[in-house]
Amino acid sequence: MDLTLKIWRQKNAKAQGAFETYKVTNISPDTSFLEMLDILNEQLVNDGKEPVAFDHDCREGICGTCSLYINGRPHGPDEDITTCQLHMRKFNDGDTITIEPWRAGPFPVIKDLMVNRRAFDEILQAGGFVSINTGGVPDANAIPIGKVDADEAMDAATCIGCGACVAACKNSSAMLFVAAKVSHLAMLPQGKVEARTRALNMIAKMDELGFGACTNTGACEFECPKGISTDYIARLNREYLKTTITS
Repeated sequence: MDLTLKIWRQKNAKAQGAFETYKVTNISPDTSFLEMLDILNEQLVNDGKEPVAFDHDCREGICGTCSLYINGRPHGPDEDITTCQLHMRKFNDGDTITIEPWRAGPFPVIKDLMVNRRAFDEILQAGGFVSINTGGVPDANAIPIGKVDADEAMDAATCIGCGACVAACKNSSAMLFVAAKVSHLAMLPQGKVEARTRALNMIAKMDELGFGACTNTGACEFECPKGISTDYIARLNREYLKTTITS
């Protein structure tokens, strides 16, 4: 496959960025998207040029750091995958591929395709944890939990915090991320200690950091690589209302 890549290049958060065009040739359809970028970077280094900076870690769809906006979609043109799980067979020979970083105010560009997602860490620090007295605490497996609650909690806990929901949302809302983190703790006994304040604190931090409001377009669920349902946003709203009423 021969491809044309239009890639966003930006020296740092304060610099003015722009698209630059590159050509790659003889790319196998079985090559992963990140491997294709590795090939491009090797080509750039051999030509004495600066390689493209992009985030990655596990390359197994677990960590969510491979956050790229590809042809107008977070993680690219496939369903329920992260960028590292995307393969070049999803494109055609001769295609032009546009590659950008996440576009959201709370995710400032570090360099090229890398963004700072510290905002998600700050939201988690505001309430996405559990307090446990380690003296005489029963084993977690000994606490009976209904199967429905356990299954729903585990489904919510599959959120990897990649930020695709924010990138897909026209308002840069983080509601799906916050909803997943609040929901999986709200349905487990271990999460009851902070239950009265968790939703309130995490939503307040989300607003403080500049994320937008949810307008229920559903783009977040559609682009989420783990298929997190917007039903969890409804649960987040219920948790928020319970907190405000009982406070």
